[in-house]
Amino acid sequence: MGRDVPALVFTREDRRRYRIKMHGCLDALAQMLREQRFESERPQVGLEIELNLVGDDAEPVMRNSDVLQAVSDPAWSTELGRFNLEINVPPRRLTAGGPDAWEGEIRAALNHADERARTVGARLIMIGILPTLRQEDIGEGALSENPRYRLLNDQIFAARGEDLRIEVDGADRLRTYADTITPEAACTSTQFHLQVSPEEFAAYWNAAQAIAGVQVALAANSPFLFGKELWHETRIPLFEQATDTRPEEIKVQGVRPRVWFGERWINSVFDLFEENLRYFPALLPLCDEQDPAETLDRGDVPELGELTLHNGTIYRWNRPVYAVTHDVPHIRVENRVLPAGPTVADTLANGAFYYGLTRALTEEDRPVWSRMSFSAAEDNLHTAARHGIEALLYWPGMGEVPVPELVLRRLLPLAHRGLALSGMDEAWREPLLGIIEQRCVTARNGAVWQKETVHHLDATTHTSRHETLRRMTQLYIDYMHLNAPAHTWPVD
Repeated sequence: MGRDVPALVFTREDRRRYRIKMHGCLDALAQMLREQRFESERPQVGLEIELNLVGDDAEPVMRNSDVLQAVSDPAWSTELGRFNLEINVPPRRLTAGGPDAWEGEIRAALNHADERARTVGARLIMIGILPTLRQEDIGEGALSENPRYRLLNDQIFAARGEDLRIEVDGADRLRTYADTITPEAACTSTQFHLQVSPEEFAAYWNAAQAIAGVQVALAANSPFLFGKELWHETRIPLFEQATDTRPEEIKVQGVRPRVWFGERWINSVFDLFEENLRYFPALLPLCDEQDPAETLDRGDVPELGELTLHNGTIYRWNRPVYAVTHDVPHIRVENRVLPAGPTVADTLANGAFYYGLTRALTEEDRPVWSRMSFSAAEDNLHTAARHGIEALLYWPGMGEVPVPELVLRRLLPLAHRGLALSGMDEAWREPLLGIIEQRCVTARNGAVWQKETVHHLDATTHTSRHETLRRMTQLYIDYMHLNAPAHTWPVD
């Protein structure tokens, strides 16, 4: 939810007007889909990366406003926590600029921001959950200054009516309560955007859902939270629990969670926006002045402000996005399952795998979603989050199979094919997908390196768990800046 909102109290009239406007937006979207008003000739890809702020000691630094001012670049923005920032990398054609252009652009932007952050006593780190974060760091005072975060926090707790319970079992056990949504700020992600035509959207969304578990298993990078070793990608259960508006009684009634995998394969992007309105009450019932029907009648493009704001408070792992750029509307899939980091090289390898594999899956005569239950795809996501690259995942025609075997035998060739169909030649594909291949060969990713390094330090230094995590995080930052893929990192 990237929109700035004022601090205010909502009335019953606000909610009634918002519901009416939402229905108007949905009607306008249906009309636009019927009339094929969307940009689809020059599809683009995009990338957002959320980062943590730390000091030289690798402890969290609550200074995102100061860092944002020092960076002074509109591509950067605050996030929920004062120790978070986000960069929105400008969209581009997938094969624009040659094989090194996107990586060079991203690294230059991150290095510049890190240099500027150092002037105010902070450094940037790309990691799914900051290992040195303590529970006392995630209080009300950690909320960023923008009023939208306070308002969102208040509305979630008003809907819930009680404190959040966070419960995750791994090598250790976490049981705690929170009276704000700031534990969500511990979750920092990489978000891949893919612009598609409305006619292709359902196929790409279904494909993205089908491979979500595989993505998480390959790229897991969040094994520690509040000093405890939990899931390989603890970010998944933490995010699901940290924004849950449902008390226990509502959960058992079958009310959908706002962090949601979904419940079925779809036939149209309209299905998802319609579900948003059908299942989820508004958290932020703010109405725009624009009337979408009148705007369409004039021949102009509506912003659909209520629809997009509401959509931004429903946290699907693959989210539909409606946007207007230069007076032209488009639709895209926002892939939200992956953690940040460990390196830019890893990030772009993850992107190549995602973009290539989804393209190939949409081209198959018998789509994977016609041969796989939706619940199996959801189970894969949580199994992958728990076990990472060591997981056994279900795939049609193979049954339950180790992730490295599934990727090497079946999915990596498809990813190559999809990238080739997108115009990416072999010399460009090989270095990117080669990183994915070597992760599978070595069975190593960011989460495995973090866990092994902490176990090694525990055995050799005999310090406290927090000190061990702090030393590991310092090593992580050093290797991150070298930009060597995480599967090559030594365990010191």
